[in-house]
Amino acid sequence: MVTVQQVQSKSDLKRFVKFPFTLYKGSPYWVPPIIKDEMASFDKDVNPVFKTAEAQFFLAYRDNKIVGRVAAIINWLEVKEQGLKKMRFGWFDFVDDLEVSKALLDKVKKIGQANNLEYMEGPVGFSNLDKVGVLTEGFDHIGTMVTWYNHPYYQSHYEQHGFTKEKEYRESKFPAANADPKLFAKANLLIKKRYGLREMNFEKSADIMPWVDKMFDLFNESYAKLSSFVKITDIQKEYFKKKYISFINPEYIKFVVDEEDNLVAFAIVMPSFSEALQKANGKLFPFGIFHLLHARKHSKDAIFYLIGIHPKYQNKGVTSIIFNEFYHTFEKRGVVNCIRTPELEDNIAIQQMWKHFDPKVIKRRRTYVKDI
Repeated sequence: MVTVQQVQSKSDLKRFVKFPFTLYKGSPYWVPPIIKDEMASFDKDVNPVFKTAEAQFFLAYRDNKIVGRVAAIINWLEVKEQGLKKMRFGWFDFVDDLEVSKALLDKVKKIGQANNLEYMEGPVGFSNLDKVGVLTEGFDHIGTMVTWYNHPYYQSHYEQHGFTKEKEYRESKFPAANADPKLFAKANLLIKKRYGLREMNFEKSADIMPWVDKMFDLFNESYAKLSSFVKITDIQKEYFKKKYISFINPEYIKFVVDEEDNLVAFAIVMPSFSEALQKANGKLFPFGIFHLLHARKHSKDAIFYLIGIHPKYQNKGVTSIIFNEFYHTFEKRGVVNCIRTPELEDNIAIQQMWKHFDPKVIKRRRTYVKDI
């Protein structure tokens, strides 16, 4: 018999976070989070997302053993401002047992019904900067720190429980050598001259900080028209600034500004921390921090995390400026592979942006939806 219990204590929450360490033990493709950081992201006193969202966490048990978990999430900005009567769920992991996955989903459904919501979608996080989608192809490729990995049987569970595909995402990869400067070096100069633009590179994280709020404002503006986009609030900007920006190699953040120093484009790339996180196995100390710091400086894989372009400058070649700067940085750092994080399949503009580099789709993932 399967029982589902709500997470009530810090020790319960730690069990929630650590369950995948058992489920994926020995997997060469699963990338574990840092346990302390993952728990902090679920702490209502730490993560400002809880100012506009709420979540309940559940663990499924059989014979006193944890066999599944799920986070049931309501983003009130999405519900009240966008009018989307959506019940979110994420961090959904389970053994290959339909009774387990159904019991967890039933908990999500009941919360949605109690709040007069109309449908449930997952797996998703709290916002657009969280992980998204269940992996449906590419199980033999290592994950990243910003994506979920899962066993192949997950897809079957969603479909057997009556869920249907909602959104499809692609992840792709191309050799850094494909970023031939002949494709963008000349365009870089022409675009800068035509629109009065210039690039901004950084050597210190402190130099980036005064620009971060403008970057998130541009992020909100750039992605506003995409499906299920929820804007980043001012208080979340401060949180992400402290959590991520200070840790990313400043050379991997590129800005483009106009003649009045208005930000018109940005790109954030991260060195891959996947293998370092596997070595750390959830802990920063005593040795995990050294693996991460080594990867920060020496990883040969670069993960394209975010790119934002002001609507006024979209489809005007501004990316040639960004790619030109990254080309020089990657050459200096000896980067071998470029990897793109999940992008919506129907985001044609982003696909056009990368086409000259001959990217190969290595993973697909999707969210599933069901009326409640």
